[in-house]
Amino acid sequence: MRENLRSQIVTQGVQRSPNRAMLRAVGFGDSDFTKPIVGIANGYSTITPCNVGLNILAQRAEVGAKTAGAMPQMFGTITISDGISMGTEGMKYSLVSREVIADSIETVCNGQSMDGVLAIGGCDKNMPGAMIAIARMNIPAIFVYGGTIKPGHYAGRDLTVVSSFEAVGQYSAGKLSQDELLNVERHACPGPGSCGGMYTANTMSSAFEAMGMSLMYSSTMAAEDEEKSDSAEKSAFVLMDAIRKQILPQQILTRKAFENAISVIMAVGGSTNAVLHLLAISRAIGVDLTLDDFEAIRGRVPVICDLKPSGRYVATDLHKAGGIPQVMKMLLSHGLLHGDALTITGQTVAEVLAEVPTEPRPDQDVIRPWSNPMYPQGHLAILRGNLATEGAVAKITGVKNPQITGPARVFESEEDCLQAILAGQIKAGDVLVIRYEGPKGGPGMREMLAPTSAIIGAGLGDSVGLITDGRFSGGTYGMVVGHVAPEAAVGGTIALVQEGDMITIDAPARLLQLNVPDEELTRRRAAWQPPQPRYTRGVLAKYAKLVSSSSVGAVTDLNL
Repeated sequence: MRENLRSQIVTQGVQRSPNRAMLRAVGFGDSDFTKPIVGIANGYSTITPCNVGLNILAQRAEVGAKTAGAMPQMFGTITISDGISMGTEGMKYSLVSREVIADSIETVCNGQSMDGVLAIGGCDKNMPGAMIAIARMNIPAIFVYGGTIKPGHYAGRDLTVVSSFEAVGQYSAGKLSQDELLNVERHACPGPGSCGGMYTANTMSSAFEAMGMSLMYSSTMAAEDEEKSDSAEKSAFVLMDAIRKQILPQQILTRKAFENAISVIMAVGGSTNAVLHLLAISRAIGVDLTLDDFEAIRGRVPVICDLKPSGRYVATDLHKAGGIPQVMKMLLSHGLLHGDALTITGQTVAEVLAEVPTEPRPDQDVIRPWSNPMYPQGHLAILRGNLATEGAVAKITGVKNPQITGPARVFESEEDCLQAILAGQIKAGDVLVIRYEGPKGGPGMREMLAPTSAIIGAGLGDSVGLITDGRFSGGTYGMVVGHVAPEAAVGGTIALVQEGDMITIDAPARLLQLNVPDEELTRRRAAWQPPQPRYTRGVLAKYAKLVSSSSVGAVTDLNL
C-alpha cells in the first residue's frame, strides 16, 4: 500500500493532528485512522436520466465499504448529457467532459492520498473519464455502472432516445404525423438509466466488464432494479479485498484486457466511440494500442447480438439472455478471448466464466448461436485513403451495401447539414461531408446523431453516405464514417473537398478516397488557410490548444 493519508497520520502522530482534527469533523473516530480510505467518485446529477439514480448506488457502496472495513469518502464529479446537448453548441463540451472527469477524479484521489477508488457513472463520458483517471493513478479501483434505462413503449414497439431523433426525420419526410412525433417523444425515455440500446454508455460498460474492471453481469442491469444497488454494494467489498491484496489497474488493464474489450464490442455491435475511448485509456495506462488493432480483431470476431441501433433489442433484453458473460464465454470457447487475463476480483476471466454455458439459451434470440451470427465479421471498420491518412471509423452493420461513390455535399457545420436534410435537399447517391467538427476544429468533436437520424427517418439510410471529422452517437447507423483524421482544422484532406467532388466510401476495401488528382489537391492545399479559433478563452479554448488527433484518442496530455 502506498504511503497514503492514513499511514502518514498513523506514523507521524501528533505532527499530523490537524489532519486528524479535520477528519474527525467528517465522521472519523479513533479506530478509523487505521482503516483504508476509499474514495467514492459519484457522478450523480439531475441533469440527465443516466445519472439521476447514481446517488442511491453511491450510498449503497458507502455502506458496503464501511461494512468491509474501509472509511469511504464521497465526492462528486460532473456529467454532460449527450442526448440533451445533441445538435446544439453544448455538444462541444461532451468529449471535453471526459477530460474534466478524469482530471477531477485524479485530483481528489491523489490530493487526499486515497487507498482506492470506486467510481460510479452513467452517461457516456463518465466511464472513459473515470477509467483514464484510474489508469493514471494506479491505485486499486472498480467501476460501477449506473445501469441502463428500460425501453419505452408506443404503438406496439420498444423505443429508445434514438427513436425520438429518427421520428424528427420521419416527420420532416411526411412519414409521421405531429401527434405521432409527440407521442414518440413522450414515451421514448420512461425513467432513470443510460440510453437503452448498445449505444456508447452500454458499450463502454460492457467493455469495462470484459476488461475485468467491473463485476460480471453488472454492465447490462437496469438502473431501476434492486440488483443494480446490490451490485454497487458488492463492488465495495470486492474493492476492499483488492486493496488488501494490492490488485492494481496496471495488472488488470493489460494488452490482453484491451483485446478482450475490443472482441466483446465487436460481438455486441457496439459504438464507434469505443475506439476513441479505448485508445485514450490505453495511452493513460501505457499499453500500445492502435487503430490497426481494432481492424485486426474485427476480421476474426462475428457480431452475435441483435441489438439496437441497427438490430431489434435493447440492453435489458441482453441482460435477460445472459448478459456480457454469455457473450464472453462464447468468445472464450472459440479462442477469441484471453482467459488468463486478471479481473478486479483476483480471479482470471476464465475462472469467473467457469459456470457460464458455451452456447446461449434456445429460448431467446438476442444472442445468436455461434453457427448463425448476425454478421460474420465485426462492424467497426477502420478506413484509410487520401481522405483519412491517419484513419477513420465506419460502422457498417445494418447497411445493405457498404460501398458508395457519389458527389460531395459539403457543410461547414452539423447545423447546416441537418437543415439541408430536413429541407429535402439531399438525394440518393450523395455523400455528405461535415467538417471543422473535429477535436480541435469544433472544438470538441461533436456527435452527429441529429443528421444521421434524419437521414434514416427520411428513408435514405442505404443510399446516402456521410463523412465527418466529428463523432457519431452510439445510436447512429448507416453508411457513415467518422473520426476522419487528420481533421479539417489542421489541414487534413477533408478540408480540401469541394462541392461536387466524387468521394468513394468502400468498407469492404477499407477505403475512404477523394477522387481528385494529386496535382489538384496540391494546388488546393497551397491555397488553404487555417480558420481562426472559434473560442479564444475558457475550457473550449484550452481544449482546442491541447487536444491530440482522434487517431490517438483525442487526449489532452499527449505532448506535455
